[in-house]
Amino acid sequence: MRPLPIVWDPGYSPAFPANHRFPMAKFGHLKDWVDAHVPHTELYRPTPCPIEVVSAVHAHDYVEGFQAGTLDARAFREIGLPWSEGLAARTILALGGSLLTCQLALESGLASHLAGGTHHAHHARGSGFCIYNDLAVCARYLTGEGLASRVLIFDCDVHQGDGTAALLDEHAGSFTCSIHAEKNFPARKVESDLDVHLPDGMGDADYLAVVMETLESVLVSWRPDFVIYDAGADVHVDDALGRLSVTTEGLKSRDLQVIRRIREVGIPCATVIGGGYDPDPKRVAARHGVVIQAAAEVMARS
Repeated sequence: MRPLPIVWDPGYSPAFPANHRFPMAKFGHLKDWVDAHVPHTELYRPTPCPIEVVSAVHAHDYVEGFQAGTLDARAFREIGLPWSEGLAARTILALGGSLLTCQLALESGLASHLAGGTHHAHHARGSGFCIYNDLAVCARYLTGEGLASRVLIFDCDVHQGDGTAALLDEHAGSFTCSIHAEKNFPARKVESDLDVHLPDGMGDADYLAVVMETLESVLVSWRPDFVIYDAGADVHVDDALGRLSVTTEGLKSRDLQVIRRIREVGIPCATVIGGGYDPDPKRVAARHGVVIQAAAEVMARS
């Protein structure tokens, strides 16, 4: 029984305002949840993403300004997170974590990051709690280094991956697919290679049918050789910023079916957790843990 490679670091949860809408503490609680509920994992610790790799996707002045905390007040308002040296260090470290997860997936077929999915970040600005776009950075890194030639970003976060769509718009080596609540953030969408807009209140059966039909269609038509799966937990019925009605069981079914299908056709898959919002960080951490649990189950049966 092969262990699932997982990537995490204690630095993912720096000191942060306790009453902030973004539950920064969830990353530490997620690691605790995985330790308690998911057997057969192997932990890997990331190193910070090299600045030149970030700057291949994001404007150098923006990267330099964020890392130093010198962006203007409007830029920080759009990001929505209070800057600190801890946040700056955490951001570049977690980006390195997504890169490491992709490298481990190439080696093992499947690997999971206990963070990632920051799909609202654009070339020269952050947005919606996202500073750098790890999905776009990883796709460009994989193709640029010759590690993959056709990277599918399969984004099941409840919010549209507008930054990913913009950053990879003219990148021939990637395909952006976003399945999201139509009336949710961002108000102004950016066209992905494939967008699937869902109505408010969609429940388990209809949601799962759409997700799996969409995945099958893209696997057949585009034939990717690597998949980054953004398993947003904010589709959950109790999510503070979601508009869908997917239950915990529906979340489990989605993650298990998506990962199993990708691995059935022999494609390496890296999972990232995407969004998840709740005043109780332990509660949202448990929802994020579902994708790690699903990946470990698929890995154990491979």
